[in-house]
Amino acid sequence: MKSKKKGITRIWYAYNYSLAGLKAAYRHEAAFRQELLLFLLLLPVILIIPVSPIFTVLLFLVNGLVLIVELLNSAIETVVDMVSPDYHELAKRVKDIASAAVFISLLLAAVVWCSAGATILMRA
Repeated sequence: MKSKKKGITRIWYAYNYSLAGLKAAYRHEAAFRQELLLFLLLLPVILIIPVSPIFTVLLFLVNGLVLIVELLNSAIETVVDMVSPDYHELAKRVKDIASAAVFISLLLAAVVWCSAGATILMRA
């Protein structure tokens, strides 16, 4: 199905679809709400801690990555639930793999935060 929307109209519709997706994730996904809250709480910390500008950007990016991966995980879980509402071993595998991606993104964020903390402590 090819879209007939072009130019600014296509961008406008894409923007609205994206907002609808964020609203749906916020409304239906507790993990997304928790990670968004953590992101918002850490944002001022990212901006004030005494690290290099590159480190500041890296902290922002890894925290954003957690949100992105959680959105993808939620989308995958929603599709799996729609396609296979009953228990199925393959559905479980897909959900577990998507969950593992979130876990790895959280580990990466933790490593970067620990590195930032170590950098600050070594300067003290």
